[in-house]
Amino acid sequence: MGLAVGIDIGGTKIAGGIVDDDGNILQMDRRSTPSRGPDALEKVVIDLVNEYKSEYDIEAVGIGFAGFVDEKRSRVLLAPNLGWSDEPLQLAIESKVNIPVVVENDANAAAWGEYRFSGAQLPEDMVCVTVGTGIGGGLIFGGNLYRGAHGLAAEFGHLNIEPGGRLCACGNRGCWEQYASGNALVREARLLAAERRKEAQVLLDLGDGTPEGVEGQHVTIAARKDDPVALAAFDSLARWLGQGIADVTSLLDPGCFVIGGGVSEAGDLLLGATRRAFLSALSGRENRPIPEIRLAELGNRAGLVGAADLARH
Repeated sequence: MGLAVGIDIGGTKIAGGIVDDDGNILQMDRRSTPSRGPDALEKVVIDLVNEYKSEYDIEAVGIGFAGFVDEKRSRVLLAPNLGWSDEPLQLAIESKVNIPVVVENDANAAAWGEYRFSGAQLPEDMVCVTVGTGIGGGLIFGGNLYRGAHGLAAEFGHLNIEPGGRLCACGNRGCWEQYASGNALVREARLLAAERRKEAQVLLDLGDGTPEGVEGQHVTIAARKDDPVALAAFDSLARWLGQGIADVTSLLDPGCFVIGGGVSEAGDLLLGATRRAFLSALSGRENRPIPEIRLAELGNRAGLVGAADLARH
């Protein structure tokens, strides 16, 4: 088999790369995700693929997309954080690059990439949870990617974890990603910084001095410097994340959880508190096997690598 292009489309960034049979990335690039609708985003992807085609012999393109993708891996049925619905993404890209294109949910692609190419000996039944702009999920059952009857399995971000809670972009209230995502982390940090300005000096100084100027990377940096407000924001996110993982464990009984996405770059700031929250929320915890919770070894590269491999095969 030859080289494939992997594209990972998130709510704020597009990552693209050339991936070989062994999951190695030969070249990688990043672009900002356009906010002007499908046409602008598709142009970014088309231009990136055509750039790669001019330098490499490419046989397929895999696109990991943050949204609901149909069972044929061709249409985006819904992308809540981008405001898309029923978009023929495969056709739009394939008609311009003239090589086969496969579209897959980004968390599914990340789960597959991590399972296939991480150095860890992961169990054949595992769950990937991506914590970024929202929350995504991917399931590996019996060593195969499980997509469900209509391609929409593992949309964990829209589990109702707080009935009547915060309004989600999907139209429902109380979705998990409204409490345990990168957006939720920033929202909580800004609220706490407004209430506890004197304690949030490190956090505020990283932005423009106002709570509204706090961004995701600021929260992580400030937490590593022991800023109490940033640490409290991470604790809040971890409590919700651990609770949700406990619920998924009760439903699916996986051998392992792999946490990926941009927020996972916080490492132990996120993982330690999430594990504690998970254990306190897990039903029957004293009388059942406990699945491991670990960080994705491939990090933010997992979706790109997984999408390329799915397209190639």
